[in-house]
Amino acid sequence: MTHYTPLISTIAVGLALAFLFALAAQRVKLPPIVGYLLAGIFVGPFTPGFVANQQLATELAEIGVILLMFGVGLHFSVKDLRAVRSLALPGAVGQIAVATLMGVALALFMGWSVGAGIIFGLALSVASTVVLLRALQERGIVDTERGKIAVGWLIVEDLAMVLALVLIPATAELLGGDAQGVASNPRLSAMLGIDAMWGTVLFTIVKVAIFFAVMLVIGRRVIPLALHYVAHTGSRELFRLAVPAIALGVAYAAANLFGVSFALGAFFAGMVLAGSDLSAQAARDTLPLRDAFAVLFFVSVGMLLDPAVLVEHPLETFATFLIIVIGKSLAAYGIVRAFGHPNRTALTVSASLAQIGEFSFILIVLGVKLAVVPSLARDLVVAGAILSIIVNPFLFQFLGRWIDMPAPHDPDAPESAYDADGGEPTALSGHLVLVGHGRVGQRVAKALRLQNIPFLVVEQEAPLIRALAEENTPDAVETIIGTAGQANILERLNLAGAKALITAIPDIFESGHLITEARKANPAITIIARAHSDADTDYLKGLGADHIVMGEEEIARGMIRAVMAG
Repeated sequence: MTHYTPLISTIAVGLALAFLFALAAQRVKLPPIVGYLLAGIFVGPFTPGFVANQQLATELAEIGVILLMFGVGLHFSVKDLRAVRSLALPGAVGQIAVATLMGVALALFMGWSVGAGIIFGLALSVASTVVLLRALQERGIVDTERGKIAVGWLIVEDLAMVLALVLIPATAELLGGDAQGVASNPRLSAMLGIDAMWGTVLFTIVKVAIFFAVMLVIGRRVIPLALHYVAHTGSRELFRLAVPAIALGVAYAAANLFGVSFALGAFFAGMVLAGSDLSAQAARDTLPLRDAFAVLFFVSVGMLLDPAVLVEHPLETFATFLIIVIGKSLAAYGIVRAFGHPNRTALTVSASLAQIGEFSFILIVLGVKLAVVPSLARDLVVAGAILSIIVNPFLFQFLGRWIDMPAPHDPDAPESAYDADGGEPTALSGHLVLVGHGRVGQRVAKALRLQNIPFLVVEQEAPLIRALAEENTPDAVETIIGTAGQANILERLNLAGAKALITAIPDIFESGHLITEARKANPAITIIARAHSDADTDYLKGLGADHIVMGEEEIARGMIRAVMAG
């Protein structure tokens, strides 16, 4: 009996092809994202063979965006948002205006109307949340000042696009399209004595403002309390279920009750939870789901591309690509520098925004539906998005010498002891490298300090390390924020001159990578690792670990010692 299972087939085929193409891309030194996009093209409606359900793929991708924005919110507090508003707000608005004008110019050159050009330009002006965060996370700079500026900039762009999504249907006829079926607010308009279009805009602004107020006043208390209650039940399973339930639930409520996008709803849910001591655990528990659905996002983007546009309209495609990667990036760079920020911050922001994504597709599809823009505009936006997403990792790599490794005494050097993504290699020698400063790492660090043993700490969660980094004492410990397995972080650890490496992190695969790199750099280094099972122990020893500490064994030994002593 044949079963019609479009959801299962879309997930199964999409993920399987994404894995195979990403594996091939990695073998030829290309980013895995390239493989994900190619997988989408192969299962899309414009290529022969299996065709995945595009609507289901888009909804699955939206889940990935929700979880991703929830994770960003966990690292981005209200205080952080206020700190960058002086640049993110005018910068994002200015960059949107410049990119929109360039889009209008290209549209007029192609013979389109000004209205079509406005929507086309808006679609080219807003960057992809998924691509931006992937780029920042891979380089460990989400928690730095420049990373927060880039994320704050994107939040302002998303807010602007929410407003645009309201304005476009209301002004479709004015823009040269079809206004039939466009919802309005006649009662509010009549009550205030204003035009129906402005009544719709005002109504939406009021709803968004109410949502923000609810999240900042009520959500900040309710969400952390709910998660703490679940944690106190002692059920890890319930806690892992509660985290995505909160993220998806708030995002859904935000979209359906307040007209806010799923992404922004999830972002605020994470942001109000950021002050809780459970935020780091919540981020870790959503990571597997987030990564899986982020892959489906890129597959869904690939499905939108009709490869024929690259052959039939090469000049238009190239011009669109230049606006995205060169035009809007130069605009962002100039704005950041004009506000007095350092060169490395301007380069980070401009490289982060040199691509387009989720909102771009929503805007251009809406424009086509309302007959404001021709269908060619959709193909150009999707082609430009895919090309820019492919190029973006290489752009970061090209700018790496300025973004990740500033020269000594560079005026763009880190502003604080823990803005470690762009620092110099440690001057320590004969030292100990401690990876992880959670519950286990903190105890190890305390013991090492009592013994006056020189060491440095690597931790990817900034709140876990900042207090240690800011201690103004003669024997202050060197600290690095980031993922220890990244190439730019490894170069700073001086593993070749280190005496020992301790991996106090629970991730067995990251520990394995660190052990391999440490043994390669220094065959004589002593390696002490943390494990959770006999299989983990065998795996890490096989990679070169000298000593393995397993939690269950240490607990059992402690109990036995207590029994013998009694």
